[in-house]
Amino acid sequence: MPMARSRYVSLEATPYYHCIGRCVRRAFLWGKDHFSGQDFSHRKAWVVERLTELSEVFAMSVCAYAVMSNHYHVVLHVDREAAEKLSQEEVLQRWSRLFNLPYILDQLMQGKHQDTSTRRVADELVEQLRARLYDISWFMRCLNESIARRANVEDQCTGRFWEGRFKSQAILDEAGLLACCAYVDLNPIRAGIADLPENSDYTSIQQRLQDLKKPRAKRQKSTAPSTLAKPNRIPLHPFGNSLSVAPAQGLPCTARDYIELVDWAARIVRSDKKHAMSQRVPPILSRLGFTPEEFTKTIRAKAMTRGTAIAQVERLRAYAEHLKKRCVVGVAMPVST
Repeated sequence: MPMARSRYVSLEATPYYHCIGRCVRRAFLWGKDHFSGQDFSHRKAWVVERLTELSEVFAMSVCAYAVMSNHYHVVLHVDREAAEKLSQEEVLQRWSRLFNLPYILDQLMQGKHQDTSTRRVADELVEQLRARLYDISWFMRCLNESIARRANVEDQCTGRFWEGRFKSQAILDEAGLLACCAYVDLNPIRAGIADLPENSDYTSIQQRLQDLKKPRAKRQKSTAPSTLAKPNRIPLHPFGNSLSVAPAQGLPCTARDYIELVDWAARIVRSDKKHAMSQRVPPILSRLGFTPEEFTKTIRAKAMTRGTAIAQVERLRAYAEHLKKRCVVGVAMPVST
């Protein structure tokens, strides 16, 4: 029996989620529409611009992203602990950047006196807003609705822009996390619109490589041209430099390890046969417990876009038990004897 989306988003199980949004009828509403001849590629910058803004408001960070011509991918890290540490004033300041506050909260933000009952109601409303700051559904709503409205105004039309609600997948372990991020970053190469990771526009791997090229002290002052249409730089989730770091400390590897992993995976994606793989397998695969063949199978499109979770078999079984389901993504619960 199908489950509500909210049951699949369990921050107790994992703070990492892979989300996908796709245009209605898979039309190229962010690229060159071959039917009408119009080019909507400038809209890709809207997504980067909005992700930048939302990352500063929500208690979430972007681990990886890729904006294609008819869909986008984003890997999110939800930091519930950070949201719970925010003061009431910080919660209201953040939420007011996106929406008008109710009158009662506007009065609270201005420091005006409120009686006991009014203050109690205001406190409850603040806690509701606090919970929204680590709610993936609210994050994706603010992203998708903004893009849809902006595109409809530009096209002077009304109606659906998205084919439906966004798709989300829980990422349950370190191997699945890095495999998913690599899959997202390699989307332009898989689609044949880029030949190298550094030439993959509107992706997190391109942004990370550009950031590494700039001297730390000159990053903000650099005048070097960027392939992005807007100067916005999404505050990407950092690297934790170790496979044993806590989730809030960053991705479980070094920047160098991840770049090598993406570069190696890109060669696999471009190869027609398995025996054509690069012999220089990055050591991070062995540390993750992956064989090259297992990793290749994991980052295939079917594995990354179907099902509700991404992980190795043992974690999928544990996740199924956590959700009280018999199986997840075709992996059955072990039969008790």
